[in-house]
Amino acid sequence: MSLTSINPATGEVLGSYAQLTDGELEARLSRATLAFKDHSRSSLTARAESMQRLARGLAEECREHARRITREMGKPLSAAESEVQKCASACSHYAENAARYLADVAIPTEAIASYVRPLPLGAILGIMPWNFPYWQVFRWAVPAVMAGNVTLLKHSSNVSGCALAIERLFAESGFTENTFQTLLIESNRVAKIIADKRVAAISLTGSEAAGAAVAALAGKHVKKCVLELGGSDPFIVMPSAQLDRATSMAVAARIVNNGQSCIAAKRFIVHADCYDAFLAAFVQHFAGLKVGDPFDPGVDIGPISTDSGRALLQQQVASAYTAGARILCGGRCLEGPGYFFAPTVIADIPKQAAIHHQEVFGPVALVYRVKDVDEAIAFANDTPYGLASSVWTEEPAEQQRFIDELQVGLTFINAIVASDPRLPFGGVKQSGYGRELGPQGILEFVNAKTVYIR
Repeated sequence: MSLTSINPATGEVLGSYAQLTDGELEARLSRATLAFKDHSRSSLTARAESMQRLARGLAEECREHARRITREMGKPLSAAESEVQKCASACSHYAENAARYLADVAIPTEAIASYVRPLPLGAILGIMPWNFPYWQVFRWAVPAVMAGNVTLLKHSSNVSGCALAIERLFAESGFTENTFQTLLIESNRVAKIIADKRVAAISLTGSEAAGAAVAALAGKHVKKCVLELGGSDPFIVMPSAQLDRATSMAVAARIVNNGQSCIAAKRFIVHADCYDAFLAAFVQHFAGLKVGDPFDPGVDIGPISTDSGRALLQQQVASAYTAGARILCGGRCLEGPGYFFAPTVIADIPKQAAIHHQEVFGPVALVYRVKDVDEAIAFANDTPYGLASSVWTEEPAEQQRFIDELQVGLTFINAIVASDPRLPFGGVKQSGYGRELGPQGILEFVNAKTVYIR
């Protein structure tokens, strides 16, 4: 069966891509093994030069790559351009800092020399999602390649055009041949690849269910894996916050990537003293957002990426309403071609409502009222997820409590959550384990070898 890419704004079929045959897949795995022998012996200087060429290639072709992203998954074109630019920044960051991140770490003992040397593992399989079809790939692959590994990409089947374009970019940047290869296959063929002895480790960004399945397979075959899974991130507003800014940033934090981001704010937890003012302004902003063609510069929100994704969103909203929640705006699919959904704000959500414990992928915001810091922290932690949090308060004591007590991998104070090549990224609880980006990200897929010389 071919892999099909559909424009979610129109329903138009963009392309059909033949899957690799078993023989072609075998050849790519063999090529990865050979490529690792050469690439792992290349100098960091040579890798950095190729990585900077990759950064320049992204910058020079930014518009072309952005248009491909928008066509295949529907985010506004300006957001797609920002995504491509961010990929270029990651390339430059690791080109400039990999030598420092990968330096030997001396540990004084009675030996002549004793130290830890990070060495590459081999071929790393990346299983990546559609929502940031370039950035998710680059934030995994760039540090892995700079560490001396080679990479195999199994991308989401609806963004195969993006997957092939990324493969071309790596091939044209001067890396050892086959350092980066795309595997056009369906998900039901991934288990066999994980089991293959030529694959050293796995990185997955995706759903909780996908992460659990991959972790089980990796464990069975005793292979390292990094999981970046879902999130139901709290956005907490306290009375000392600059309310106008907090409100406008709350809207931006929810609709990033058409609301389809693991680190998009999803639960808005607001102190009773500012709840009414926040909610009124928030609903007004949300109701005024423009939904439409993502190539239109005036559009705030494009389509949901798939028809099935929109149907799930509609089911979640309807279930919340049935459970007793109030729909303050939106709450429905939009008529016409494409997979569009109206910006939606839901309040007075009972704790027993299913949506209270689910990840909501789309422009739907859940708003809650709390009486104090203790309740805000308890409410924020009342979720199986633990990816990120955004907290708005000018009180230093409150800031420290949120930093120390929120059960998440990232806490941003008076700022919306964003990934950054310089900072480690990842979650706890059902949001996964391991870290991407920063110095921690490049060290996830290395052998931290202890060396002792007498």
